[in-house]
Amino acid sequence: MITIPTPTARALDACEAWTALGGLVRDGASARFVDHPAFADVPGTQRVSHIIASSPDEIDALLSDVWRAAAEGGSRTFAVDGRTPPPFEARLLLEGLDHRDSLVMLLDGPLVGAPARCDVRLVESERDWQAWQALSDADNRGYPVRPGVGADAAQATRLSASRRAKCPPLRYFIARSEGRPAGFFSSWQGVGGVGVVENLSVREAMRRGGIATALMHACVADARRHGASAVALTCNPHDWPKTWYARLGFRPVAVKRTYRLEPSMQESQRSGRAAGSAQ
Repeated sequence: MITIPTPTARALDACEAWTALGGLVRDGASARFVDHPAFADVPGTQRVSHIIASSPDEIDALLSDVWRAAAEGGSRTFAVDGRTPPPFEARLLLEGLDHRDSLVMLLDGPLVGAPARCDVRLVESERDWQAWQALSDADNRGYPVRPGVGADAAQATRLSASRRAKCPPLRYFIARSEGRPAGFFSSWQGVGGVGVVENLSVREAMRRGGIATALMHACVADARRHGASAVALTCNPHDWPKTWYARLGFRPVAVKRTYRLEPSMQESQRSGRAAGSAQ
């Protein structure tokens, strides 16, 4: 595995560990496998990470295992970062897998600025969870479940359920404005001294009122109260929130990519390779 600076490695490890919460983790010879059997239909829950396969034989063996698992139990997601051997990622591109980039950002010191006055509380009661569910389902509509295909109402609810299944140790906070649920965010103390805050959402009609800032302060403080020193998050490198995170004190430390293998893809790809080799 390629060596990268320790703070970056810890941020990457914490963010990937966040995805594994609530799942079954198994370390193989050349990768780590994460399965969420109850949510095999939810994109991104069945993952292959910490990949060290670099020789052609190692790569072939790992891909064969993953293809077999995908055929039996749904899509698989490869998590790739700066430590992944380049030949492995190059092979994923050769196979024609689509990928998404994520920017990993790290907060070493205090958040910049002060939180706005806002009612932010830990989600605990069933009433809290019902309010969170409604916000989360609405936020998940349109989430890319396949290339070019957004989540429908049923898929949005399944996404919400997969995230609630991470609690505990994940903790969700909900913000209210004028007594109405307005937004939510999550906090986790993480691993290696690096906490993780993820899944920030505020109702569109209630944005630009300080709600997101209040949620950020609450969740960063919670992660640190439970043992984190630094705090990491991931975001879309092509969307505007990254600049807001930077203004709050987060700095960019890494890029991670996810490549998704769909069961429907593998047969056509195998057929294509076979046809190509026969010519």
